[in-house]
Amino acid sequence: MSRRGLFGAAGCIACGAAHLGFSATPVQAQQAPAGGGGWRPPASAQRCPSKWGPTDRRGSMNLMTPERAKKAAAMIRTGEIVELGHTLAQTMPFFGTRRFDVHLKQQFPNPQANQRGSNEELVVTEIGQVGTQLDMFPHQTIGDETYNCVKVPSIASRNGFREMGVDTVGTIFTRAVLLDIAGLKGVPVLGDDYEITVADIEQALQRQNSRVEEGDAVIFHTGWGTLWGRDNARYVRSCPGIGVAAAEWVIQRNPMLMGADNWPVECAPSKTMPEASLPVHQIALVINGVHLLENMKLDRLAQRREREFALMVQPLKVQGGTGSTVAPSALF
Repeated sequence: MSRRGLFGAAGCIACGAAHLGFSATPVQAQQAPAGGGGWRPPASAQRCPSKWGPTDRRGSMNLMTPERAKKAAAMIRTGEIVELGHTLAQTMPFFGTRRFDVHLKQQFPNPQANQRGSNEELVVTEIGQVGTQLDMFPHQTIGDETYNCVKVPSIASRNGFREMGVDTVGTIFTRAVLLDIAGLKGVPVLGDDYEITVADIEQALQRQNSRVEEGDAVIFHTGWGTLWGRDNARYVRSCPGIGVAAAEWVIQRNPMLMGADNWPVECAPSKTMPEASLPVHQIALVINGVHLLENMKLDRLAQRREREFALMVQPLKVQGGTGSTVAPSALF
């Protein structure tokens, strides 16, 4: 079946732009049976080449144009900045063997007469996958293939990836829209396994009189970030987030990235396909080349009335890295 044929029967009006490559329509995916039969990772021939062409390595960052940056800059009225990144500290929640250790190299005395001292630190961490972080495409795979069906062994080296490292992303400066799903439901924090639906997105947009445009950063407020550093065990055990159909809905609108105040952006474990491991990661990063921005600090942002703003993200230029800790900001 061709890529367009996957959605043609469902009457998807945005399929030509979306290039999703799913074997279920959004409705089918959201209503998949408990066995998860509504979706499976599409074969290479169904998802490749990317809509950007067979040699593309930038995915949604092809949308980061000077015109889009000017449009975002025009949204800045007062110059107020709201920081959306958590502080990097040993009190953060971690997964598996990830760590963040700071060792202070204190008061190194220089020999000159003016007695200048120096303080430095040694940081031991998985710099791409701790704290508030941006995922790069090779971070996730379907089998041994990452975005645009590139074989991971063909680009991997002892010192990182030779292609699609996070150092190739560059500055992200674009229009963003906050979807306050916790506010929509009238709760400070969504339930531990609440899966955000297409209906939730549409109702939130209507409630806040917002819209999603091409090239946007689409950010979900679940309230989960309030657990950060307070109940780390609960934070990493599961989380509310977007479901497969919600991810499809957003990606059909050609976003630059999707973000949330939880650790995977998506609901974990997935409710529409409980046997799958983070399917939205595959949908976004591997199939569509859309970045994920995780572990955002959204409490202050959610308290504001404005739901549309300029977003600035600058990943660290870690050569060949699978991601980068970041300190994003909303500008008003």
